[in-house]
Amino acid sequence: MASEDVKTSESAVSTIVNLAEEAKLAREGVRAQSYAFSICKSLFAGGVAGAVSRTAVAPLERLKILLQVQNPHNIKYNGTMQGLKYIWRTEGFRGMFKGNGTNCARIVPNSAIKFFSYEHASKRILHLYQQQTGNDAELTPLLRLGAGAFAGIMGMSATYPMDMVRGRLTVQTDKSPYRYRGILHALSTVLREEGPRALYKGWVPSVIGVIPYAGLNFGVYESLKAWLIKTKPYGLVSDDSELSVPTKLACGAAAGTVGQTVAYPLDVIRRRMQMLGWNNAASVVTGDGRSKVQLEYTGMIDVFRKTVRHEGFGALYKGLIPNSVKVVPSIAIAFVTYETLKDIMGVEIKISD
Repeated sequence: MASEDVKTSESAVSTIVNLAEEAKLAREGVRAQSYAFSICKSLFAGGVAGAVSRTAVAPLERLKILLQVQNPHNIKYNGTMQGLKYIWRTEGFRGMFKGNGTNCARIVPNSAIKFFSYEHASKRILHLYQQQTGNDAELTPLLRLGAGAFAGIMGMSATYPMDMVRGRLTVQTDKSPYRYRGILHALSTVLREEGPRALYKGWVPSVIGVIPYAGLNFGVYESLKAWLIKTKPYGLVSDDSELSVPTKLACGAAAGTVGQTVAYPLDVIRRRMQMLGWNNAASVVTGDGRSKVQLEYTGMIDVFRKTVRHEGFGALYKGLIPNSVKVVPSIAIAFVTYETLKDIMGVEIKISD
């Protein structure tokens, strides 16, 4: 009897252990499925946010690039209003949105990777930071900036070849001597004529520029949100610590303005580097008639030196005005769209111990 009691007890214990193990595996499976689903929803929200924001400001985005790369000896676009009117008059409605399809094809994965990378990096950094300082610790502005810079570099690097050919597609006009027929044709042509390294022309200044641009975008935005929720000034925060849409727009606008102003000269440099080696480049880049000149740069430093020497320091900020006009609603719409979709889909990414 004693032996049977022992066997019965062992069987009961074994059953309990097995049930516990099965429950643990089930919890881990559910957690893994939930985590993977949250990742997909976060990626989707980031991609949609990027596409919506860029489409809203596509005419200003195209004008900015045209101003950045146009031949200084043959000015066609001279200011925001004149430039937009010139595009409308010479190319019509379609000209206002030229390159937007390619931009959306690029910005959807770019924004998805960027937003997801920021979510994941900031939560992981916070988890490690709390282990070091205590469970109630919050991310500092510097840590937020680091997470934002990491997210920007990840998103930009993954989609840079698309951005490179998008720049060339954007500056084409109906009078260009040779036209890319679309993003795939542009990619294959650049690979065939200039080699795979050409797809990453301007990558170095892009990486350098991403650090202050994306870092400040996310850092300023999240810091402003945290400060508003904590202090609740002027009744901008509801009782349940939720920011209104206009307040989120204002935070996104402030973040975008700070980021783009600091990093803008590097954006001009990378755009000019992307035009190098382009056979039969658009006349916007090369000039017309007697004004036609060949672009000759040997690298990032050379672009900076020759631009300042021949066009003045202000040339590093060509296109800043339309960029400033578009970056405020663009960044604001992107952040609000992303957070709204997250709320609708109930996205919450948890980092397990």
